[in-house]
Amino acid sequence: MWKATLRPDGAVEILSARGEAPPRTLSLQNLLAERREDFTTGGGLVDQPFQARHLDGMVRCYMSGDRVAGFGHQLVRALADREAGPAGPRLYSGPDDGRFQTLRASMENDWTPAMARLLEIEISDLPVIWDADFLLGPKTPHGLSTYVLCEINVSSVFPIPDEAPDGIAETLMQRLQAARSCSL
Repeated sequence: MWKATLRPDGAVEILSARGEAPPRTLSLQNLLAERREDFTTGGGLVDQPFQARHLDGMVRCYMSGDRVAGFGHQLVRALADREAGPAGPRLYSGPDDGRFQTLRASMENDWTPAMARLLEIEISDLPVIWDADFLLGPKTPHGLSTYVLCEINVSSVFPIPDEAPDGIAETLMQRLQAARSCSL
């Protein structure tokens, strides 16, 4: 992941999120030539607007099917000046964490159903455990946080909040009962 900033002179300044190298400046043509493989091998580049509040942290929604099973909040330092200090540990909480109820409602009522429709996945076919990472977006005029999807993980979801196994077990039990009903 990189932060790419187009300068007024037409050059592009590139900062790696991994911090392994200082920022580089190159022409747009050279950047496109350098990343050519991303466009020609079935990959691609995602143009995600830079989130100014990224240093306020990232929130991970741990999901079980279409229900939030818990949250993880972590201070991230990717794309930060070295003076920002190290990333913080991920702090876990249950699905009822008051800080994230707006995000929970959005995930359960809007975002997950819309994603399932778009991908043509039945809600009952969503993974028993998966997660979605969100960066903090701009605050609303009322001072509430907004959230911007960063990534979705399905195969590497652990560790999880202590409260998550109850939701995961409930989802699994519902699916097993549904499968048993279908086979009778």
